[in-house]
Amino acid sequence: MDLGPHAVFIVAAYAGVTLAVAALIVWTRLDARRVAKKLADLEARGIRRRSAGPA
Repeated sequence: MDLGPHAVFIVAAYAGVTLAVAALIVWTRLDARRVAKKLADLEARGIRRRSAGPA
């Protein structure tokens, strides 16, 4: 596969996008864990969500 004279730019662009998407995936997973821990802590203290209905 010949990418021509712009091969360095093309490869760098794909690498940059790959790193950005990977970073977003990692950030989303870490944030989901943080929120889940915070919700579990609140529920353990007896604070319920309004959408859960009456206790």
